[in-house]
Amino acid sequence: MAAYPGSMRSVEDVHWPVFVEIKDLLTLVPPLVGLKGNLEMTLASRLSTALHCPVNMFEPVLWEQDGGLLIIANPGKSYSSQILINCTTRTVFWTSARKQAVRREANTGQIDDPRDQHRVISSNLALIQVQATVVGLLAAVAALLLGAVSRGELDFAKMELLCASSVITAFLAAFALGILMVCIVIGARKFGVNPDNIATPIAASLGDLITLSILAFISSFFYKHKDSRYLTPLVSIGFMALTPVWVLIAKQNPPTMKILKSGWFPIILAMMISSFGGLILNKTISKEQYKGMAVFTPIICGVGGNLVAIQTSRISTYLHMWSTPGVLPLWMKKFWPNPCSTFCTSEINSMSARVLLFLVIPGHLIFFIIIYMVEGHAVPNSKTFVVFYLLAGLIQVTILLYLAEVMARLMWHQALDPDNHCIPYLTGLGDLLGTGLLALCFLISWLLRSKAELDGISEPVSGPL
Repeated sequence: MAAYPGSMRSVEDVHWPVFVEIKDLLTLVPPLVGLKGNLEMTLASRLSTALHCPVNMFEPVLWEQDGGLLIIANPGKSYSSQILINCTTRTVFWTSARKQAVRREANTGQIDDPRDQHRVISSNLALIQVQATVVGLLAAVAALLLGAVSRGELDFAKMELLCASSVITAFLAAFALGILMVCIVIGARKFGVNPDNIATPIAASLGDLITLSILAFISSFFYKHKDSRYLTPLVSIGFMALTPVWVLIAKQNPPTMKILKSGWFPIILAMMISSFGGLILNKTISKEQYKGMAVFTPIICGVGGNLVAIQTSRISTYLHMWSTPGVLPLWMKKFWPNPCSTFCTSEINSMSARVLLFLVIPGHLIFFIIIYMVEGHAVPNSKTFVVFYLLAGLIQVTILLYLAEVMARLMWHQALDPDNHCIPYLTGLGDLLGTGLLALCFLISWLLRSKAELDGISEPVSGPL
């Protein structure tokens, strides 16, 4: 993610003429970059959950029924402990270990068996290709419509270039990041590392750089060959024509096919939310009081998206391991928990939320120092701006982490997988919150600086700290 600000800086400094000529490309940046939350991060989260949760996790072997208690085998152990489930309160607790052979299929995760591994991976990769192609086209249409509303006119001349650039960027970025996520999750399994903690942040960090780089190069290529009348339409049609092939591959895995049928609303709504963040960026990037905003936008959005994706993935895995879809654990019955219980208890999800929240200030300070070392005085460096910037990042992540807890419970209660239905909403909202709060930081800092200059008490310029 540290390399991404440099790319955004080159856009802001007009090193890519296509971004100057076609302003709507700037509106495309947040929704396309946000696809990492809609597609790759949900893929990583799904694979992590598949790794943790056995195929027959919710089809345990029934041993005996004693009054109001069901005694079943824990399919996650080779020599299984017993689990007692109170049928009235659905309270789960453990008893002493009891040697019992459990079927091999129940002892492994869904991607441990080589036969299942190929099917699960290929179908999930095909799924994100379908989603990337469709959402890439919709993102271009949304950018055109938002640009038309703000300018009062629709530029048909740039439509073909915008659609082709968006579709190809989404397709190539989804393919590259999808392969990377599969390698990371399988590698994490072999080395005994929890992929929830590493796969989603890597998807977010590399997704920023890869997506923007592809968008810049592809759009510049089409811009140089804009006189070729049929180039962009043929390329767009060619990539769209591959969609039925990916659908056929996705059909190999029934859970993936279910997502393909019912999982469109979260990613499309998240794309629309991110598009409004892109509109904010488009309107502010060229104004003097927002100078440097293009550099900080991916940082604040990326940090928030990283942290909330990690938390959501962990909550989803936790729910898959301790409950069945539609039934919340007794200690998570409240849909709207007290914020204190989200951050201040000894419960495992609360502890991880605290750790992630404590990473916000150090993380943003590190990135701020890197940006200052690379860009120098081209970015705001007053103490006032630093304080407001850190406060904005803290507010953004606090809101997102709380909403992650709320949304995961609501989705699970509706028998929906949080891996597929929460992360897109939260990363899209993170983009909008981050861009809006960042614009507010620049505006407040500029107003205070202008007032100080009028009063003759201009704040001395210093380093980032």
